[in-house]
Amino acid sequence: MHLLTHPFIIPLAAFVMVICIVALTTAHKNREKELEYDLRLREMEHAKKMKELDLEMARLKGVQPEGNQETKA
Repeated sequence: MHLLTHPFIIPLAAFVMVICIVALTTAHKNREKELEYDLRLREMEHAKKMKELDLEMARLKGVQPEGNQETKA
């Protein structure tokens, strides 16, 4: 009980509270940035896969008419 009446407890507790609030908000902002980075990375990977699929589709469509022309001739 004597510890709670010490004159430095209130200022020390306020200082610790401010440090905790700053730490929590910083951690929250860092987590948001990490999630945004992961989302952008996934979007870029998806776009790359879609581009590869489009190129593959174009290649296959380009091959089929040539193959059909050869069988018709």
